[in-house]
Amino acid sequence: MDNKGKNSIYAVIMAGGVGARFWPRSTERTPKQLLEVLGKGTMIQNTVYRLDPLVARENILVITNKVQVDEVRRQLPQIPVENIVVEPVGKNTAPCIALAAEILLTRDPDAMMIALPADHLVHDIVAFQETMERAVQVAKATDSLVTIGISPTRPETGYGYIQYDADSKETPTIEFQAYPVKTFAEKPNQETAMRFLESKDFVWNSGIFVWKATVIREVIRELLPELYEELQSIHDVVGTKEFDSAIRKAYAGIPSISIDYGVMEKAENTYVIRGDFGWSDLGSWDEVCVLSPKDEQGNSLTDNTIALDSRNCHVETYDDRLVAIIGIEDCIIIDSDKATLICRVGKTQRVKEIVDFLRRKRRDEYL
Repeated sequence: MDNKGKNSIYAVIMAGGVGARFWPRSTERTPKQLLEVLGKGTMIQNTVYRLDPLVARENILVITNKVQVDEVRRQLPQIPVENIVVEPVGKNTAPCIALAAEILLTRDPDAMMIALPADHLVHDIVAFQETMERAVQVAKATDSLVTIGISPTRPETGYGYIQYDADSKETPTIEFQAYPVKTFAEKPNQETAMRFLESKDFVWNSGIFVWKATVIREVIRELLPELYEELQSIHDVVGTKEFDSAIRKAYAGIPSISIDYGVMEKAENTYVIRGDFGWSDLGSWDEVCVLSPKDEQGNSLTDNTIALDSRNCHVETYDDRLVAIIGIEDCIIIDSDKATLICRVGKTQRVKEIVDFLRRKRRDEYL
């Protein structure tokens, strides 16, 4: 791809999530995307780094919220401050993407848009960028909606799936290995996930999308007209002092809806490109446990942990606090400054229930 083409590529990093399944380390002010989870650098920092040099820093938008914006700015000093956009209230991914498209179209009517979450893990950056470049080429050539599907390695029940037409003879398939989407599937049970894996034509839904800003704007106009109409009020005030008040007014009236449900499941001319770049959405502490280096007993432990006669445990300590375990198996222990989680391996998807309980009881000091 030549340099002129790259100048029209923009990235929209969706960074408004609360990371409830990563409690107690993840809080409303410092959710998962703002933490170092595996390796060096926070997840949002690594999301920015892996876009370089595919997307210029001045072409990266970060959509976040008012609680997290100061920390986002602190962690991403290389991103222009005007590119860190604050949603007045979280309304899921469709409004976030629609808002970003309106902003980008005031800057560049030819904008190609990569929309991606701030809290995913990618091991092979070269393969990731190669996949993104192919997706941009397909979206540009076909005026289509392109999503990235991850080749499944196990019958995972924590991810959504995408089924595609593996026998397609269309040009994008032949030239770019971009396959027409048949259907989107919600998180399956174990039996269904096994069938998906055996069928060979299902991939994990990564939540990464590529399209022309003009194309997604038009599709939203057709499929989510209420959202489209509300956001038209901000188009002419982007970059002015009226922007903040206009976005607050618009968001008061728009529905909360995901881009998958509101657009991708209903749209025509959608393609999926398989991604093989060591991806994980790190959706739970179980996933961190699986991906962490292990000792001979299958334990993954921080330095300030003593483990006696214990196996298959994942322990994270807070600062210099010492944690000792004896005779423990298949446990995940996460220690923070205000709370400690002790959970059986395989049960960490239920951590969100703890967060919901604390909210109901108004125990905000733990959130």
